Amino acid sequence: MTAAISNTRTKPDKVITDIANYAAKYTIRSAEAYNTARLCLMDTLGCGLEALTYPACTKLMGPIVPGTIVPNGAKVPGTSYQLDPVMAAFNIGCMIRWLDFNDTWLAAEWGHPSDNMGGILAVADWLSRNAVAAGRKPLTMREVLTAMIKAHEIQGVIALENSFNRVGLDHVVLVKVATTAVVAHMLGCSHDEIVNAVSNAWIDGQSLRAYRHAPQAGSRKSWAAGDATSRGVRLALMAQRGEMGYPTALTAKTWGFYDVLFKGQPFVLKQPYAAYVMENVLFKISFPAEFHAQTAVECAVRLHPEVKDRLHDIKQVVITTHESAIRIIDKSGPLNNPADRDHCIQYMCAIGLIKGNLTAADYEEAVARDPRVDALRNKMVCVEHKPWTRDYLDPKKRSIANALQVFFKDGSKTANVAVEYPIGHRRRRKDGIPLLEAKFRTNLARRFADKQRTTIYNLCKDQKKLEDTPVHEFVDHFAV
Repeated sequence: MTAAISNTRTKPDKVITDIANYAAKYTIRSAEAYNTARLCLMDTLGCGLEALTYPACTKLMGPIVPGTIVPNGAKVPGTSYQLDPVMAAFNIGCMIRWLDFNDTWLAAEWGHPSDNMGGILAVADWLSRNAVAAGRKPLTMREVLTAMIKAHEIQGVIALENSFNRVGLDHVVLVKVATTAVVAHMLGCSHDEIVNAVSNAWIDGQSLRAYRHAPQAGSRKSWAAGDATSRGVRLALMAQRGEMGYPTALTAKTWGFYDVLFKGQPFVLKQPYAAYVMENVLFKISFPAEFHAQTAVECAVRLHPEVKDRLHDIKQVVITTHESAIRIIDKSGPLNNPADRDHCIQYMCAIGLIKGNLTAADYEEAVARDPRVDALRNKMVCVEHKPWTRDYLDPKKRSIANALQVFFKDGSKTANVAVEYPIGHRRRRKDGIPLLEAKFRTNLARRFADKQRTTIYNLCKDQKKLEDTPVHEFVDHFAV
């Protein structure tokens, strides 16, 4: 005789209800978080505009069925597309993530919290256009910034102590969960409906990291976040229409997320949701490089004047780094495509030593075929410095340290150049903001004429004016 299995539903998992409570009820009071969210908005949209110059990105964009017209649909910045909110979320999410140049969060798990903007901006624009059509007030950009802060926080706080990559899962699961929660609230879902939506995000199929690692790193890593944020929008819309949830999606024995996908271990959450992640988020300002390598490339660029005329005399290059960089981007052997190259610390440092810079175009075949690149890669070794590994995980430091030293055949060597905090770190925010603004102006110029880009830039520089702007009017400034 088998034991009877209870069919009594229990209360929803606390992790799920805490996310719903935060999304629906928490009031953001941090002026720093709102100012940083404004900078994040600028930087993220700018990254998307740059990506629109790459056919590999734009070929994935547009409606599923060519020619589809969506009345009062969400517009995709920098394009002529006006789409349903799910497909618009994919388009926006795809373009902002394509070049690996938007913001980053590094902890036990890493990721890019601004990936959630795909869903947030698409839904906010769609809701605003339909509100105006019905004679109601549209959403304002203040509400977009609030949703961004909350999505950053949900994704980032869960990532602090919980490593999804160590069980083979991709970090975009957190994009899906965060987008689902904040978008469900934007749609007007009740607390219970947000719980239902978030439970479905956890119970959903989750992405494997196979497409981020050798020997098959590929372009999916550039659209995976767009896929995740669009899926979050879909799940939120379903919950709004009454689709049921699964209260113990995480904790259910045998069948729940923990037992199936997390080796039976519950999440560790050591701090409440507030505005910590947005306040401390990392901006990629200097280089479109996987963030664990940002400081390494900075070191390489600093060494460029000293080594550029002695490349053939180099015997060895030692990269001193932290454990996460070794695990994720320490890569030897052939590099098959741009997605492969921008996740190889040796490739990125080689470009920095050779050219004194690193741009998105440097991952393309025209640059990669330069024989000096692989010659330098083959002379590089990565060494872990354990104190830097500890500092990387220290919530008061969150350093991303790297050092480079070049040794020559004649026995001479360069200084061991070290950088602990990249220019986009909170500790270097004062130095970084002017460079972030310059990056935004450069990206606006890729797509818009002078008058249009001046209007956009001036609006984004003015915190209060931006926050008061209706979402659809803001997005219309990015129309082409």
